[in-house]
Amino acid sequence: MNTTQQVSTHADEVRNSERFEFGRNWSNFLRLLNDDRIASAVQSLSQFLEVKDLKGRTFLDIGSGSGLFSLAARKLGAKVHSFDFDPNSVGCTRELRRRYFPDDADWVVEEGSALDPGYVKSLGKFDIVYSWGVLHHTGQMWLGLENAAMAVAPGGKLFIAIYNDTGTQAARWHTIKKTYNRLPKLLRSPFALLVSAPQEGKDLLRAVLKGKPGEFTRMWTGELGRGMNHWHDIIDWVGGYPYEVATPDQIFDFYKARGFTLTKMNCGGVGLGCNQFVFEKTGA
Repeated sequence: MNTTQQVSTHADEVRNSERFEFGRNWSNFLRLLNDDRIASAVQSLSQFLEVKDLKGRTFLDIGSGSGLFSLAARKLGAKVHSFDFDPNSVGCTRELRRRYFPDDADWVVEEGSALDPGYVKSLGKFDIVYSWGVLHHTGQMWLGLENAAMAVAPGGKLFIAIYNDTGTQAARWHTIKKTYNRLPKLLRSPFALLVSAPQEGKDLLRAVLKGKPGEFTRMWTGELGRGMNHWHDIIDWVGGYPYEVATPDQIFDFYKARGFTLTKMNCGGVGLGCNQFVFEKTGA
């Protein structure tokens, strides 16, 4: 798939209310990006991969979004290749590269589709393949998961995060997300506030009952563990469509059948959020 086809397909999907404009949301987020959020992302990546640095390693970021975790990998010393289907996301990643690693030959940023096996294969093999919260937004999640596996070098690691399957609750959110994207743009933010209000109210009440209302305030004024601003995280969640889910067992069985061994996971108490997995490619 060439670049012209990608942009056209993305534009068509947005125009037909079949895709959330993740890149536009990330563009807004970049205005709030600071050194603390970058440091948080670096720490998050190193902790989950259980490494102090990535010097001498290659890192593929599938669906780079804002580019924050590509930046984190580069700061840890990796040679990075970032790609995204959304042209605005590509622009965000290129902007971070311009700000922090201008004219850096060890950080490549381009448009590409995780659903195009020919494109992914052309990139070669990587020591670390990273795709956090991306492949469930492609519209063909299992194909995306298959293609991600293809890019992992023997002995390499695959770090993915996929939305948890909670049955009817997940099905209800599929409808909410689809509705958000079909609304006129002026109504989308109010709709996001409306559907997120019950959870925000619970979080506020919980903080008050604990005698720590400041916890709720800090959630809005600070950042989440992966460097995200809370409001942009809400928009990303409510609007995030296409939307697919999987159980931890489904992901485990899928990659076990493809020669991968699970080395780390975080699947406890995530609710509708992402189950996180690190696999190592140990088989053919």
